[in-house]
Formats: sequence, C-alpha cells, structure tokens
Amino acid sequence: MARTANLHGVLESLPPIPALHGAKTTPRRATTIAILAKKSEEVEEHHLQTTRRAALGLASIALGANFGTGNSLAEGNGLWTDGPLPIPSVYNKINNEETGTRSFLKIGIYIADIGTKGRAFRLRKYAFDLLGLGDLIGQDAWNYVRKYLRLKSTIMYYDFDKVISAASVNDKQPLMDLANRLFNNVEKLEDAVKKHNLPETESCYQDTTAILQEVMSRMA
Repeated sequence: MARTANLHGVLESLPPIPALHGAKTTPRRATTIAILAKKSEEVEEHHLQTTRRAALGLASIALGANFGTGNSLAEGNGLWTDGPLPIPSVYNKINNEETGTRSFLKIGIYIADIGTKGRAFRLRKYAFDLLGLGDLIGQDAWNYVRKYLRLKSTIMYYDFDKVISAASVNDKQPLMDLANRLFNNVEKLEDAVKKHNLPETESCYQDTTAILQEVMSRMA
C-alpha cells in the first residue's frame, strides 16, 4: 500500500506535458489505470511468492520425510553402520579346534561383500600378496610383517568361509581342508613373527608359501 502511495505522489509532482497541436490528450483516467495495474501486479507477485513459499515448504517436508526413510533403510542395508563394525559370522569349521577362533584375526575391519566370484578372486590376489612377504623377513620389519599378515589373513578367513558355503557338496570338504591347512600355518607363522624368531619364521613361511600357491591354483 505504501509503494502505491509513493508512486501516486511521484506522478502528481511531475509537471504537465504540454499539449501538441493535433495530438490527443491522455485522459486522467490513464494514470489511475496505471496505478491499478501496478497494484494488480504487486498483488499477483505477492500471490506467486506466497505460493512459491508454500511449495518450497511442502517440498522441504517431503524431502525431510524421504531422508528420514532413507536413513532408516540405510542402517540395515550393509553399506555403512553407525556403531562399531560387526564381527562377521562363520558357518564352516575353519576355526582352531582348541581355541575356537584364530589367533591372527583382527577386529574392526570392513570386508566388502563382492559376491562369491569376487571373494574367490580376492583369495587368489591376497595369496599372491602374501607370497611377496618373504622379502621383508629378516629385514627388521617385524611389526609391519605381522600387521600385514594379520590383515590379509583375516580377510581371507572370512572369504574362505563364504566360498565354502557357496561351493557344491563335493567341493566343500576339500576347500575346508585347504583353508584349515593354510590358517594353521598362518597361526604358527604369526606366532614366530611376534616372538621375532627368525629361524622359526623362515621355516613357517616356507611351509606357508606352498599352501598359498595351492590357494592361487584352486581359486583360478
């Protein structure tokens, strides 16, 4: 309303336009029409802004609801977790019979679920990686050797369990035997590395490399 009054004041303060010979004078009503048209535009603009605000408000509510649904679904979809990383379950007998676990296992490791074929490929790749670990033995890199061995072996442990579960009936037992032979040797190797016992470490590593090569052939 104030904007309309200001406009009307400006129009009233302007000097009159001199009439030209033969030209038609514009009726006073035109000013009123212009003012009314201006007011109509302001009303329409205000209406559009109000409508736009309402639409944005509804959109925000809808997005908020969608985001809330997405978060609730994401908590259980395996892509991420809000708390500590869960320890995967093991369904096959690849634990140490005496301890019920494996001494080299690390906790708090994210293991991507890449399917049975992907896990078989990762087993072959990690077996190849561990074959290169021998270059560091005896190089005063005990802590690094142990951490690397535990990391790779932990992922291989859970991958073996999934591969065994997905294998055919005839392949389950041979795969389980291979996994147990590998992890029995890894436990001995990890213990020798922890004690910084070089002769024992070299001996255990030689026994382990033969099994790692067998794993690579089996998962090819």
